[in-house]
Amino acid sequence: MNADAAAQRTLLDLAAIDSETARLNHRAGHLPEDAEIAELQKAAKAERDDSVRVSILVEDLDRDIAKLDKEVDQTRLREQKDRALLQAGTVGSKQLTELEHELRGLERRQSVLEDEELELMERREAVVLEQQRAEATVNATNAKIEAAGRRREEALADIAVARGRTERDRAALVEKLPADLVAEYERRRAASGVGAGLLRAKRCGACRIELDRGFLDRVARTLSTVVVNCDECGAILVRTIESGLPPGSADRSE
Repeated sequence: MNADAAAQRTLLDLAAIDSETARLNHRAGHLPEDAEIAELQKAAKAERDDSVRVSILVEDLDRDIAKLDKEVDQTRLREQKDRALLQAGTVGSKQLTELEHELRGLERRQSVLEDEELELMERREAVVLEQQRAEATVNATNAKIEAAGRRREEALADIAVARGRTERDRAALVEKLPADLVAEYERRRAASGVGAGLLRAKRCGACRIELDRGFLDRVARTLSTVVVNCDECGAILVRTIESGLPPGSADRSE
């Protein structure tokens, strides 16, 4: 196909805009905040699991303490009842001996229960401190996640602004170009990722590959109004004074 040399050169500006858009898209899909948030969420899950574990341990200790507390109360009531019988003086000598023996047993049992209860309460105090630390850690990590999320939203907002600018610039360029040239450019871009590249120093600006000398000779003999495609990637090969075409070219692009 044929196209004005100036229009072909404008394709380089269009390719630059498309390259910038691709860079913005890549940036949006690979934000450092995304990786940071993923790591923080992983840490937060482990911290929440630990917090739940400690909370369950506190609940277990509370249940054990309540059970012991109830048993201590029952032992104390039994002891009070037996002492009341002793003080009333209404029991016989045999029953008196049994009551005294039972009272000593109740006193020992109550002492053991109170010691066990004290030990559990001390353990609970330590576990509660651990629970508070675990909750504080979870809260701190959640705060970091929220902060990273805000930075992520700000970065995406900046990218959206830049995308809007490239879209406007692209639309303005496309409007100035021949429709058939734009269609050819889009076909080439869909096929190789880059629609056009500058021929410079024997290399295609789209694929960066050094081109065959025979191919370059043919390009040199081709009129500037003829659209040439890279022999390697198929992108439109734009020729300018920077292309360094050898003398004797059919039509040197300015």
